[in-house]
Amino acid sequence: MSTPEPQPDQQPAQANPPAGWYPDPEGKPMSRYWDGAAWTEQLAPLNTAGPGQIGTHYTVDATGQPVSPSSRLAATLLCFFLGVLGVHRFYVGKVGTGLLQLVTLGGLGVWALIDLVMIIVGAFRDKQDRLLINW
Repeated sequence: MSTPEPQPDQQPAQANPPAGWYPDPEGKPMSRYWDGAAWTEQLAPLNTAGPGQIGTHYTVDATGQPVSPSSRLAATLLCFFLGVLGVHRFYVGKVGTGLLQLVTLGGLGVWALIDLVMIIVGAFRDKQDRLLINW
């Protein structure tokens, strides 16, 4: 029995992926450029889009971590005026802990106060664990 010959329109399987941007092989939250033969030193923000799609644009902090698109000023004001109701946590997508704050009145105000301080100093994170940095 003979093996079928490749058709002219079929391309042989490639041993290496084509040149382009891929998630960093060292595990950094960045994209690294593969030139077709080796990894280069070129880094860019991580592109979460699939092949042929336009990537999501977002900013990264100094360490390359993505930054939340939520406004820190909005979260601060929501926490200051409605913190005991957990509205600021609903705003950043943390629905579960927002409900807990609603039921406990912001942990009798203590939890809401801690959240307010964390938002002001820039240590508060959204549901995807991204820092709220942009005012």
